[in-house]
Amino acid sequence: MPDPLLIDSALRILLWSAVTVGFYWGAKQIYRRWPRWWLSPLLVTPVLIAAVVLALHASYRDYIGGTHWLVLLLGPATVAFAIPIYEQRGLIRRHWPVLLIGMLVGSGTSVLTSWALATLAGLDGPLRLSLLPRSISTPFAMEVSGDIGGIPDLTAVFVVITGIAGAAMGDIILARVPIGSALARGALFGVGAHGAGTARAAQIGETEGAVAGLVMVLVGLLNVLAAPLVAQLLR
Repeated sequence: MPDPLLIDSALRILLWSAVTVGFYWGAKQIYRRWPRWWLSPLLVTPVLIAAVVLALHASYRDYIGGTHWLVLLLGPATVAFAIPIYEQRGLIRRHWPVLLIGMLVGSGTSVLTSWALATLAGLDGPLRLSLLPRSISTPFAMEVSGDIGGIPDLTAVFVVITGIAGAAMGDIILARVPIGSALARGALFGVGAHGAGTARAAQIGETEGAVAGLVMVLVGLLNVLAAPLVAQLLR
């Protein structure tokens, strides 16, 4: 006879995987028709999943156990980030000093403001450390969070919130500040709002989207390389 535990595990995987993928697909269709920041799949999908989890009186352990295979896909996604770096190697050669300065300033500002705001809010320990890598793409952010003593799963939540808020604020900034350079507009979204910002930058222009994607990847790599140093400084 089949093992009841194996059957239960398989059903849990099917249920939560179907809920996650189904909600995300539906949210994508809605966002394509009504492209508003508050209808972003990165915002709508977690809200819907949380509603189902609460309705079924399930736990986070139940959910992550059923969708762990999706988390494992972040590894190959990280490797795939090498493609835009290779494709935009000419852009890197031409503008590497400006890109490097922007990445250093942007990453430093993000870490310092996260630390300051967490301190003002009375957050400390792993919770504060989980907040520090909030401004880099999820695969990199979870890696950095684990290296410095944070909670990777919690960091992923902070990353989503930062991305959605950053993409919305980017539109507000561009509406009020006359930024004529496509390079600057793309870098603004790539550094400040990672994946969500890159998607928004691509809607503005092809060059903006390419620059945002490139900067997003480079900022992630920079933070992963700097994580051991940051961990030593925080000890």
